[in-house]
Amino acid sequence: MKVLGPGIIALAALTAGGAIAQNVPLYRVTVIERTVKAVNYQYRSGMPTQIDFRGTVLLPEGKGDATVESKAGRTDIDAHFEHMTAPSRYGKEYLTYVLWAITPEGRAKNLGEVLAGSSDKGKLHVTTDLQAFGMIVTAEPYAAVRQPSDVVVMENEVRPDTIGKIEPINVKYDLLPRGQYTYDVPASLTAAEGNGKLVGMKQYEELLEIYQAQNAVQIARSQGADKYAADTLAKAQQLLTTAQNLEASHSDRSSIVQNAREAAQTAEDARAITMKRKQSDEVEAAKAEAEREREQRLKAEADAQAARAQASADRAELEQERANVRAASTVTTQPALPPQPPPAPTTVMVESPQQIANQQRRALRINIYDQLGATSLETTDSPRGLLVTIPAEDFNGHSLQPMLSGQLARVAGVIRAHPGLSVEVDDNGEGSNTERAEAVRDALQASGVPSSAISVQAAGNSRPIASPNTPGGRELNRRVEIAISGNAIGNMPYWDRSYSLLPR
Repeated sequence: MKVLGPGIIALAALTAGGAIAQNVPLYRVTVIERTVKAVNYQYRSGMPTQIDFRGTVLLPEGKGDATVESKAGRTDIDAHFEHMTAPSRYGKEYLTYVLWAITPEGRAKNLGEVLAGSSDKGKLHVTTDLQAFGMIVTAEPYAAVRQPSDVVVMENEVRPDTIGKIEPINVKYDLLPRGQYTYDVPASLTAAEGNGKLVGMKQYEELLEIYQAQNAVQIARSQGADKYAADTLAKAQQLLTTAQNLEASHSDRSSIVQNAREAAQTAEDARAITMKRKQSDEVEAAKAEAEREREQRLKAEADAQAARAQASADRAELEQERANVRAASTVTTQPALPPQPPPAPTTVMVESPQQIANQQRRALRINIYDQLGATSLETTDSPRGLLVTIPAEDFNGHSLQPMLSGQLARVAGVIRAHPGLSVEVDDNGEGSNTERAEAVRDALQASGVPSSAISVQAAGNSRPIASPNTPGGRELNRRVEIAISGNAIGNMPYWDRSYSLLPR
């Protein structure tokens, strides 16, 4: 937009969704890893603190400041910004700016929309329940987004007089790359910037809210909300239509803005539901594929064992026929033999101590396997030992989900009942470290497993169980495995055994 006079703005003729087919960004700058610092605004009655904002390489002229005050039950933020040029400079899908709070753990929270006025200045007064956080400003296609885009235009900057404990944001927070909020628009709907009509500030704000709602609805539809969240998307479309009709009839501004904002928020709900259900479908498909492969492998092993048993029976039958032929030949060609003494008593084969020990280990291994299976966690037997698998969905970041603690307590009870077992906790998956594995180790130790019996390691992608080329496969690979081994249960899986080779 371009300022033409007091209260008058040139509004470009936007398309039906506020975007055009050519969505190549003007800037190709890596902004995924940020250096913004979090501030712990400790509660001090009547003592607010000041913090500045500085522009990034995407908006170097941008600046601002904020007064932050921690009060009982909330934190007040009064922010002011300057030189906030039109967000459409970063792509036609970007219609507004949003202020975000980023916690030291990397969680992003939408604090609200920063709408620049005719003088390219913006302000926002908002409260949050967060205590320690950093702040960034991003360009967004609509104000109701739940995850910041990578178009980061401003970051908070700690001043010398800033009051509070400075905390680094250790976990890199996720930024949506450009293209996540775009869709293909028919050429007949595109329009060149600058051909729009002149409107007053009041009508400009109404139209901007409607365009944001259109963006939200059509982006949700383009990502499959018609299939995965049809009811929610239909509600968003109904609210958008109501806002459009109210604007066309020059109705009350508050009603127009209210319906448009609710439409954008509902459409964002539909988009979020769609992405979650798509991910669930991919995970279920990957699990089903892994289960099919496991069933095929087990069937192949069973078929091979049956074939070996049949071959052994055929050889025994052939040898019996040959023995019968030799016996018949001997009867017809050999003279009668003198009476033979009675056969010697049958020798009873006594098993060696080693064989007995192996059988005991095998029985104990199967018994422990059954006990672990009763914990509701996926349990398999492998050459590495008895494996208890904990999927990524059972973690909240690097912390255990509450229900997992009880299951791990039962696993620890099985391990405690058999002293001498060793436990290795492996963190698997792309970019894995040992933080989730350490959380599992701590839970086992808290339930009585000796710390000397547990080791932790990051396995990375060394043992994938699904294809790493799909999101669902990568989700299955991001797991923690508890490998239980020891001399008491031997080193051979209960489903395996050795075979002797028969001579030709």
